[in-house]
Amino acid sequence: MNVRIEPDRRAMSAAAATHAATSIRNAIDRRGKARIVVATGASQLDFLAALTAESGIDWARVELFHLDEYVGLPESHPASFRRYLRENLLDRTRIGRYHFLDGEGKPDEVRARVGRALSEEDVDVLFAGIGENGHLAFNDPPADFETTEPYIVVKLDEACRRQQVGEGWFAHVEDVPGTAISMSIRQMLNAREMLIIVPDTRKAAAVKATLEGKISPAVPASILRTHPNVTLYLDEPAASLLDPETRKKLSVKT
Repeated sequence: MNVRIEPDRRAMSAAAATHAATSIRNAIDRRGKARIVVATGASQLDFLAALTAESGIDWARVELFHLDEYVGLPESHPASFRRYLRENLLDRTRIGRYHFLDGEGKPDEVRARVGRALSEEDVDVLFAGIGENGHLAFNDPPADFETTEPYIVVKLDEACRRQQVGEGWFAHVEDVPGTAISMSIRQMLNAREMLIIVPDTRKAAAVKATLEGKISPAVPASILRTHPNVTLYLDEPAASLLDPETRKKLSVKT
């Protein structure tokens, strides 16, 4: 795993965006299009702002999938990930194709339909974060490392729901939907390249567990260490709990 640590969130987001833009351009140059998966949430806002400001990306040749969506939440809700992607990505670019997970549809039908589209070809690059509980997408611990379904219906744990309140998406834990449609862990790992963007002190414990603990469903993000082409972007606050020996062992760039 390549790990890059920047002094602050802004620098981290800019570095990740430059990398992401290069990966998208390279995919388009190589095969005429790029298939991407994009995460949502507060941790990705600066990254997406920097990415959409990059020049030289033919967004009309980009096909977009997203990681997850709350079951039962309308797109008009401030926490809707469809709304998030429209406001922070689609409205700023000319993306040619996109596939939304309709939280108001029947979950099994939605995940099957989008999963079929996702499975048609490989994903060139996937952008994601890590949750405070170590989740990837909405795969909370203990995550399912075995299913080959592209998307699954998951129950959100208490820590995940509290994070959504803490980030300001909901007023109370009781307001956070209890279930979501999430890309599966194995589907995420099918991407040719993964860029994981993780800022803030509140993610430091999860980052430490991801890099220093056992690879285990109890720490879903630990599975990233098995992928051949993943770069983890951290700011110093997110990296603050890492043991100095960890920095030496990993391919860390600062």
